[in-house]
Amino acid sequence: MQRRTIQHCRECGTAVDYRIPDDGDTRERAVCPSCGTVHYVNPLLVVGTVPYLGESVLLCKRAIEPRWGKWTLPAGFMEMDETMAEGAARETDEEAGAQISMGRLFSTLSIPRVGQVHVFYLAQLQSDVFHPGQETLEARLFTEAEIPWDELAFMTVRETLKRFFDDHRRGSYGVHDIDIPWPPR
Repeated sequence: MQRRTIQHCRECGTAVDYRIPDDGDTRERAVCPSCGTVHYVNPLLVVGTVPYLGESVLLCKRAIEPRWGKWTLPAGFMEMDETMAEGAARETDEEAGAQISMGRLFSTLSIPRVGQVHVFYLAQLQSDVFHPGQETLEARLFTEAEIPWDELAFMTVRETLKRFFDDHRRGSYGVHDIDIPWPPR
């Protein structure tokens, strides 16, 4: 059953009813009894990169909640009027001030319990000089042995990094489709 996050119609302000719409839908939705608008709640898309230089990966120390002070890959919510790759490059610039050459899709991670899908692209760093933005306390390179595994902000980052280093050792990068269960295994 859909979480009941919508209380009032965005079109006319009437309190919504939760029911299966009459249009052949099979899921309960917020439906306005006054104007008939059906409101859909869909997952949010988080886009980012795995910026690397040789044997090292760039991580950003968060200056915002959630997970203030924890390390993450540069990523954030995709904006309207941009592609996934454009959003990932924008977030890398905003959070790390890193000069990159965008690569291909690397991982997609579905997190149904929070209604998000995280997408990461490979990105080769063009320099080891970074200019972190206001959402980042520090941006720096880590080898696999140096990664602060216990200080990573999100499970999606951990899973993506594990696959990156495995692929890097093999010398061939795959595309990884990962489901993040709850509770975690």
